[in-house]
Amino acid sequence: MASPMELSCWGGDWGLPSVHPESLVVMAYAKFAGAPLKLNVVDNMWTSPRGVVIPVLTSENTSVTQPTKILNFLRKKKYNADYDLSAKEGADTLAYIALLEEKLLPAVLHTFWVDADNYCTVTRPWFASRIPFPLNLYLPGKMSREALNRILVTKGEPPLYSLNDVEAQIYKDAKECLNLLSNRLGTSQFFFGNTPTTLDAFVFGFLAPLYKVRFPKVQLQEHLKQLSNLCRFCDDILGGYFTYNITGFSPAGQDTVDANLQKLTQLVNKESNLIEKMDDNLRKSPQHFPQKLTTLKPTRTGEESSSQHLSP
Repeated sequence: MASPMELSCWGGDWGLPSVHPESLVVMAYAKFAGAPLKLNVVDNMWTSPRGVVIPVLTSENTSVTQPTKILNFLRKKKYNADYDLSAKEGADTLAYIALLEEKLLPAVLHTFWVDADNYCTVTRPWFASRIPFPLNLYLPGKMSREALNRILVTKGEPPLYSLNDVEAQIYKDAKECLNLLSNRLGTSQFFFGNTPTTLDAFVFGFLAPLYKVRFPKVQLQEHLKQLSNLCRFCDDILGGYFTYNITGFSPAGQDTVDANLQKLTQLVNKESNLIEKMDDNLRKSPQHFPQKLTTLKPTRTGEESSSQHLSP
């Protein structure tokens, strides 16, 4: 029997199965395609399969990183969420994913890792709490520098020479991208009808953390929340596919189950106490043994008188 595929990814918070956009992309696609993944939430970077390169999909002796490569690997395993797409829809998928990575992802990275208020208040404390000492003193800063370098590689070209210019441009591009996605989605449930595909996984992965994480600086988040169909899109996927995550309950689902379990435990305890009191009362009450009913037997005299009355 083949060993199950295992996905190593960052954990969740704020009602999300993961706060990491690229981890969310893979998790969502696995749900859409029905891929049986064992989820390994990384909280110890010493044992991470590839250091800080997350997500990582491990299958037997093969390890795959980066969402696009992981999704291609799942398709080769016959888990294909795009099976019903036409050639044109497949081409549109590639074009929109390129648009997301060029226009939206830099702003998401900036919101999480470069904006000083968000990084110091939310991002660094959250990741540092899930990384063991002494790595938690180093890795969040390293991840922040990598995010900044990734932004500058794509956006830090003439005429954008200063970081302020770059910041203004990436948020402008991101808002235009969100508007385009909102217009493309319209009133549909998903981007290609009633069935989620690769494009839905990428859009959800990039939007859901931006939508749910509570940041002090929220300019892009506020713009997203004005686009009600994109917010509904994220809520529908969270409610429809992540009530249970790949290994168990989502945070919201776990809270509900814990509350129900607590109520059930209290009810059982009350019933047990009631039964014990009834047993005690029965033991203390005076015992009356059941009496046997006496059987009435006809006497000789009775038999004679009866025979006399019956004789002619």
